[in-house]
Amino acid sequence: MAPKSPPRAPTRSRTQRAIPHRLPLTTVDVAIFSVIDESLQVLLVRRPMGADEPFPNLWALPGGFVDVERDADLLACAWRKLREKTGVVSPYLEQLGSWGSAARDPRGWSATHAYFALIPGRDVVLEQGANAADVSWFPVERALTRSKLAFDHAEILKAAVERLRGKVEYTSLPAFLLPEPFTLPQLQRMYEIVLGRLVDKSGFRTRMLAADFLDEVGYVDGPSNRPALGYRLRNRQAPTLFPRTFSPRTNEP
Repeated sequence: MAPKSPPRAPTRSRTQRAIPHRLPLTTVDVAIFSVIDESLQVLLVRRPMGADEPFPNLWALPGGFVDVERDADLLACAWRKLREKTGVVSPYLEQLGSWGSAARDPRGWSATHAYFALIPGRDVVLEQGANAADVSWFPVERALTRSKLAFDHAEILKAAVERLRGKVEYTSLPAFLLPEPFTLPQLQRMYEIVLGRLVDKSGFRTRMLAADFLDEVGYVDGPSNRPALGYRLRNRQAPTLFPRTFSPRTNEP
């Protein structure tokens, strides 16, 4: 009889094997945009003071570490951070990109996954949070020219503004910045604020109605308290794409 082979050690599953290297710090940051006082603004939080705190007292985009007990994925973490800072449950949220290096966080090798969000300025309740000394809205141009934001958030914010303005040229994104119902003149003004220039009125109205992404809701108060037709977004999950970009207004009244 052939000798029996010695018993094999139980095979460890991939999840049970020891990880042979250190894991990077993993965070999610959100560039939260709104239009307040006729200005495109971004929400910033001030980093807390303390000897162990990275970038103490500097302003930063809201965000934080992924919580493996609460966050099923990166998007869930982004939704949680957005809700904690603004109290808003269902704005427009889009993934922007990822940034990572050994130098961006003094605590160690760090990777962050950035998103941007669009929310109506009305009825937003800002929350300071346990890891923030202050929270406030800043005009985008002012935030972009600040001498220093924490981590690499100046680079992330710049990318978020470029993405937003680029997509506004051919999508319905500015509608997510308005409380509903809204009028077409209000929607046009939102485009102009985000783009930083005027757009042709007649061409704008034609494009909005032809794109078939709005539902009429009856008359609402318009400019100078004159009744105007109000609209709501038919789909709040994704913006509508347009076949061409907006034309600037060439003749002023």
